[in-house]
Amino acid sequence: MIKWTTSAERDIVKVYDFLARSNPKVAVITIKLMIEGIEKIDAFPQLGIKLDDFKPREVRRIIIGDYEIRYELTKNTIFVLRLWHSREDR
Repeated sequence: MIKWTTSAERDIVKVYDFLARSNPKVAVITIKLMIEGIEKIDAFPQLGIKLDDFKPREVRRIIIGDYEIRYELTKNTIFVLRLWHSREDR
């Protein structure tokens, strides 16, 4: 099961709003691709690279297009934590 944190929900709205200002069609396509990529995590939870900085939590990251997505694996749930453009300084 995938659950989005409030921060991740805000992040995806921020990405959409930013892209939609210049090209609404690209914004829709980008968000759709990110969501499809995140849905793949449900079938392949180990897909992302494990981030040791978060131990003992199992936090991983994947890159979808130009976006980094961080998620946490727990026993029964995958939490989408944050997402942002890879050029952002984070």
